[in-house]
Amino acid sequence: MALKSDRLRTTLQVVLAIVIGALAYFLYYSITEPYEAIEREQRITEEVRNRMSDIRTVLNRYERDSTTYPDSLDQLMAHIQRDSALLASRDSIFTTSFELDSMFYSPRNGEPFTYTLSDTGQVPTYLLEAPAPDSTDQIGTLSGDPTRTNVASWE
Repeated sequence: MALKSDRLRTTLQVVLAIVIGALAYFLYYSITEPYEAIEREQRITEEVRNRMSDIRTVLNRYERDSTTYPDSLDQLMAHIQRDSALLASRDSIFTTSFELDSMFYSPRNGEPFTYTLSDTGQVPTYLLEAPAPDSTDQIGTLSGDPTRTNVASWE
């Protein structure tokens, strides 16, 4: 009788140890997974904002060279490809390293940034927006207020 009791106790202890291990794993996973998802989202948001800031830098260089902003991002890309000084020093100009072909696309979802030029006022302004609905980040304004021309929504 004692032999059966010892075997039952050992089996019960093994089963309980497995249950405790499984519960510990699920507890750990339920705590760390949401935190990692938040960290991933913050990294992607930072990448989007860095890329938009890089576009703002190139827009300002274009405006400095041409005295106006480009009509489209395609025109800005053509300017980047022609500007040998910009291409030679791109590691020191841009905040992140990436292929120039993907510069105008959001790292969050791969959709292009939206660029709108307003040259109807005395001072031309632009609006650069991250693709919706994932983000409300933007740089510039279309209201004609020159003080908001290069201001980012997150600054």
